[in-house]
Amino acid sequence: MTSEIISSKELSKADPVFGQNSFDDHEQIVFCNDKDTGLKAIIGIHNTVLGPALGGTRMWNYENEWAALNDVLRLSRGMTYKSAITGLNLGGGKAVIIGDAKTQKTPELMRRFGEFVHSLSGRYITAEDVGMATADMDTVREVTPYVTGISQNKGGAGNPSPITAYGVFMGMKAAAKFKFGSDVLEDKKVFVQGIGNVGEALVEHLSNEGAKVTIADISQERLEEVSSKYGVNIYNGSDIYSEAMDIYAPCALGATINDETIHKLQAKIIAGAANNQLAEENKHGRLLQERGIVYAPDFLINAGGIINVYAELENYDRQEIMRKTENIYNTTLEILENAQANAITTHEAAFSIARDRIDTRKRENSK
Repeated sequence: MTSEIISSKELSKADPVFGQNSFDDHEQIVFCNDKDTGLKAIIGIHNTVLGPALGGTRMWNYENEWAALNDVLRLSRGMTYKSAITGLNLGGGKAVIIGDAKTQKTPELMRRFGEFVHSLSGRYITAEDVGMATADMDTVREVTPYVTGISQNKGGAGNPSPITAYGVFMGMKAAAKFKFGSDVLEDKKVFVQGIGNVGEALVEHLSNEGAKVTIADISQERLEEVSSKYGVNIYNGSDIYSEAMDIYAPCALGATINDETIHKLQAKIIAGAANNQLAEENKHGRLLQERGIVYAPDFLINAGGIINVYAELENYDRQEIMRKTENIYNTTLEILENAQANAITTHEAAFSIARDRIDTRKRENSK
């Protein structure tokens, strides 16, 4: 999840919701509360110009409710630009459920959440995210049709994580082509931070290509499992950012590129699955540019998951899912070259394309 958490002291300086930087003209924020099931959730609908807002639901034991609100706002906003730059007719939305997914998630809670989603009449379509599984989406589907990522045996596209990882792999190869002149990752030192479902699938792709992979995660058990399975190294140091590497792949926390880490970072490329990797998009995007570190915009290269679940809405097959995901390679290369040619950051180059598509549709809709 994103680690961009606003402290209570910082929040006191701003209007509680509208004053947050992450609010960014959200269309709608829905607070969901149910005493019987213990549900406390927030749904953020950022923008629906291109279509209904689609984005996953994550369940996390947040430090406080402000942290949950800030997370859903940042994630919802990111989904808007992810769909836009990928060419999907979807808007951006996200949901968070406050609580421990391992001990507090129940079928009753998930169904009650689904009822809140249903009350929005299709403005928001949910899917799985951190703390969720395909089975949870199947439960939500019992009370609303506005859910994607359901089991394949129920007519869905299944777990989106492998497709997300494949898109990240494509984006990483494009960044390598831009930086090194070749997209072959054999013998490249790649540090993958976060070995969840997406992180593990990315490790598999990298291992198959012969990359020198080092993994880091908060779970020692998970590290040992993945290390044994793919023959990759476990990071045992205390400061991953200071390690010499070719590619840094953040696949867990957001905002790992921040004031504290950016000057220590020894990577030549940043390409990972985590959302909102830059704590401050403009500031840290410029600093990476000045240091010559190639940043593959996260909302572009981690779009494989939404491509996968979008297939359920548009009824296209596995072959088309893979074609659209593989095209992340071409789009990433174009954006990196555009950024270099125009002396702007890669984030600015990607954001501009996404924003232009939204603005164009908005003008068309107003005619």
